[in-house]
Amino acid sequence: MAIDICGMAPLLEVFDMPTSLAFYRDKLGFKVTGDSGQGDESGWVMLELGGETIMLNTAYDDGSRPDSPDPARVAAHSDTCIYFGCQDIDAAYEHLKTNGIAGEPPAVAPYGMKQLYVRDPDNYNLCFQWPEK
Repeated sequence: MAIDICGMAPLLEVFDMPTSLAFYRDKLGFKVTGDSGQGDESGWVMLELGGETIMLNTAYDDGSRPDSPDPARVAAHSDTCIYFGCQDIDAAYEHLKTNGIAGEPPAVAPYGMKQLYVRDPDNYNLCFQWPEK
């Protein structure tokens, strides 16, 4: 018998939770559905948008965060990409532009997916995509 999986929630390590919340919640539109109890200063946050879930966790315990991210610790972030199914890529692009999020205009990949890529404050790649008709 196979495992019955009903969802997935990637956990992303972030440097500064308020900055990440300003991006995911305030600009992308995710809703906070759980946190470790300190609001914007929480060490862990669960977010949802369109029935999909992601979690953010701070890279450092309270009081131990350095002034800037450790380059060795975040080197692989650019190798990580979270793909979101998004039926209206052009509307997503306009929403991102309106909210000050830089990105290249959507393009159709050779395998037929219309895609829009952006980076979050911790240099993770985010791709909004949908099959091109």
